[in-house]
Amino acid sequence: MNYFHKLMGSSGPRPVILVRLIVGGTFLSEGIQKFLYPAKWGVGRFTDIGIPIPEFFAPFVGVCEIVCGAMLIAGLLTRLAAIPMIANISVAIATTKVPFLIKWGFWPMAHEARVDFAMLLGGIFLLIAGAGPWSADGLLCRGHPQPNTECGAAGPGAGTGPAAGHE
Repeated sequence: MNYFHKLMGSSGPRPVILVRLIVGGTFLSEGIQKFLYPAKWGVGRFTDIGIPIPEFFAPFVGVCEIVCGAMLIAGLLTRLAAIPMIANISVAIATTKVPFLIKWGFWPMAHEARVDFAMLLGGIFLLIAGAGPWSADGLLCRGHPQPNTECGAAGPGAGTGPAAGHE
């Protein structure tokens, strides 16, 4: 199996599109908000939580969230786009939720962190499963057939039917 198929292939079923929409849409929205409301969610927020060079990192993170969020929604280079978003949400948890845990305890932190943990697990899921057949990755992968790969796979019976590119 070549690198193209390892990156673009998917063992996920068609409903993976729902996870892509949730995770990608959330990151896309958060990235846009960093520019719409910089004092609250961009540079001001990064300054408040102690991120170094907030004037650089807030817009940098915002652009990454917009670009990777859009890629996740489209299912384009999904595994590659998931990696920086997993790192992003891990830093967010470490810098905002761990201090909250220390100050307020587990249950208040669990309430505040529910979206963060959902994004972390959703990103890990997309990294493992790939984009699914209803994605740009699935379309591109079907254009580069490789025998005995997971490219365009859709679970049981993945070698036939529309998911495998055989209409």
